[in-house]
Amino acid sequence: MSDDRSQRGGAPAGRSEGTVSVDGRPVWFEAQGSGDPLVLLHGGMATNATWDAQIRGLSSQRRIIAPERTAHGHTPDRPGPLTYEQMAEETAQVLRALDLGPVDLVGWSDGGMVGFLLAVHEPGLVRTLATTGSGFSSAGYVPGSMEELTSLEHDDEDLAIFAALYSEVSPDGPEHFPLVWEKVRRMWAEPFDWSADLERVPAPLLVMVGDDDYITVGHADEMARRVPQGQLAVIPGASHLAPMEKPELFNRLVLDFVGDPVADTMMPLRRSVA
Repeated sequence: MSDDRSQRGGAPAGRSEGTVSVDGRPVWFEAQGSGDPLVLLHGGMATNATWDAQIRGLSSQRRIIAPERTAHGHTPDRPGPLTYEQMAEETAQVLRALDLGPVDLVGWSDGGMVGFLLAVHEPGLVRTLATTGSGFSSAGYVPGSMEELTSLEHDDEDLAIFAALYSEVSPDGPEHFPLVWEKVRRMWAEPFDWSADLERVPAPLLVMVGDDDYITVGHADEMARRVPQGQLAVIPGASHLAPMEKPELFNRLVLDFVGDPVADTMMPLRRSVA
């Protein structure tokens, strides 16, 4: 695997960009800050542009590493479908190529699902995991929400922001967006259930969810309760876009958690039983 960590002229001050080779294909990442690494895993159909408030806000205290997965952002597509398992394996290879691990992971939506699979199958790479808008089963979505989303065609105005993010930086060009959308919506429409793996997560887990998210608060609560070292944070007045809507609160929750990830409360109830 190769690693190109050169400072690019278009990057903001202090931010570097590079690629690593995974199975002969380039996977793009950016980095900013110094200190212990904190890895950001973006959502589906998104790019690192959606992490802007986190890269700026968290890099004052941590070294931020933010890869973009296959068919997202600056990383080109590859033949075949997209799956959560494939994306998790790719992310594991990126972490190893950058000589990272165990690291603190923050995953948004699909990125949280990728982080969950890493915590289960690659526990040596994960120190802590914080997720937002992510679940362990397709049964956790607000009823009808994913069906409505996956019914959209690539040129629907509700997908315009995703198309714009993709077209701005994708090496495959804007004409490839319809194919990527078809792959992603097929993945989103496929039922999944990782409930049997919840008790297998050894890393401390912070489950964040907006109070009006794609994932129900009840599902997020179950995820936090069933993971041995789970914690729950419901972000008030927030949707699936909580990191953008409430960036200061979101960043504070992340930093508090990774700084002291083991809960030690004064009046434990379920944790006293555990």
